[in-house]
Amino acid sequence: MKVTFLGTGTSQGVPVILCTCHVCKSFDLRDKRLRASVMIEVDDQTLIIDTGPDFRQQMLQSKAKNVDAILFTHEHKDHIAGLDDIRAFNYVQKRPMDVYAEKRVQEALKREYAYVFAEFKYPGIPEMNMHLIENTSFKINSIEVIPIRVMHYMLPIFGFRIHDFTYITDANFISDVELEKVKGSKVVVINALHKKKHISHYNLESALQVLDKIKPERAYLTHISHTMGLHSEEEKQLPDFVKFAYDGLDIEL
Repeated sequence: MKVTFLGTGTSQGVPVILCTCHVCKSFDLRDKRLRASVMIEVDDQTLIIDTGPDFRQQMLQSKAKNVDAILFTHEHKDHIAGLDDIRAFNYVQKRPMDVYAEKRVQEALKREYAYVFAEFKYPGIPEMNMHLIENTSFKINSIEVIPIRVMHYMLPIFGFRIHDFTYITDANFISDVELEKVKGSKVVVINALHKKKHISHYNLESALQVLDKIKPERAYLTHISHTMGLHSEEEKQLPDFVKFAYDGLDIEL
């Protein structure tokens, strides 16, 4: 199983083009973060979690030649805005894209991409098969996926566990019941926006507290704001089993 971090950043804060902080001016590529997304290659299948505004760029950089399915954590624009660009995979794979999302997220996608679901299908529009998911395990072909219900302030969203890998983004609360689904994962990815407290995201301190409960072999932080600080400096302060993820990072399980 291989996991590639397509993006580890966030839309939070000042746009990079306007920012003069030492992170945004850094020449370290680990400080250059596109919107959070991950690609999972397992059992000869390629899965994507979230298609943010940078999806096309991420696919080009990753040189992905095939995508079997897309899973959505929630409907915020920085996680769905690139979905139109699946049309390239429709063309190459000659089939609709399988999209997995809960009912509320599907409704948002149908509003955002009304032309995809219109009765009159304009030639060349993205094609997708929508699959409804709930808070119970489901399969994508042979791959078992376990949803993890987490809270993004007042919005219930999903993280996902696949085999020994768990991915959680945009969360600031996980119940003990849902946390039990995560325990035993060898690798856990969790969001850590920055060091200050935030109303809808874990900050660095609270993310580390959650990881201390789970105790995975390895953990990676994602959905990181530029206000976190320089990768090379801040990672030195982390526990040995925790790392900052960065765009393009590959991990093997």
